[in-house]
Amino acid sequence: MALATRTYRRPPTLKTAWDSTVGKKAVMAVSGLVMLLYLVAHMLGNLKIFFGADDYNGYAHWLRTLGEPALHYEWALWIIRVVLVVAVVAHGVTAYQLSRRDLRARPVGYAHRKARSSYATRTMRWGGVILALFIVWHLLDLTTLTVNRNAQPGHPYQNVEATFHTWYGDVIYIVAMLALGLHIQHGFWSAAQTLGAGNRRRDRALKATATGLAVLLTAGFIAVPVGVMTGTVH
Repeated sequence: MALATRTYRRPPTLKTAWDSTVGKKAVMAVSGLVMLLYLVAHMLGNLKIFFGADDYNGYAHWLRTLGEPALHYEWALWIIRVVLVVAVVAHGVTAYQLSRRDLRARPVGYAHRKARSSYATRTMRWGGVILALFIVWHLLDLTTLTVNRNAQPGHPYQNVEATFHTWYGDVIYIVAMLALGLHIQHGFWSAAQTLGAGNRRRDRALKATATGLAVLLTAGFIAVPVGVMTGTVH
């Protein structure tokens, strides 16, 4: 009598998870949440500008000394930057790959768009492109000071004032923050569903949280250029 052979399934590897649609969505969700946490902290830091130049410049200096004496000067800041770069790249790559996979699955466009799809959902891809371009501009404007004509190295408060005293600085920033709000509203909801946090009882609360975060972050970030334009920040 022949003995039945038992077959074993090989455990999934990182490559297998990365190649799967579910794995890519999980990477996109986690990287998006990492960036969301950073954005909340960044917005709160930005609002210190309303307390004056000393407070804001002091906050900027504190960021560079964060972790001392365990960490050297700017080490913590560079760790945060590296984590953010990894999150941004992972988010962008998975978004592009999922988009291409979705297009290959339905090469012929739908005759009619679903009426229920929100504006944020329909503009998610373009919003991502706008934000990617804005990140480049923002770094050139307030980090390297390349495009900030009236920048003063070592004076963050004055540099923020300088950029928002130009009409194009205001327009670029405000448009990008509106795109960010739409992106967060849809992205937070999608991440919650991908990570299994959603169900019938929690869906309403998750949608309200997504909308609340989007409104809060958009308003918080836009408050800075509006403050400069109206003379509240001077």
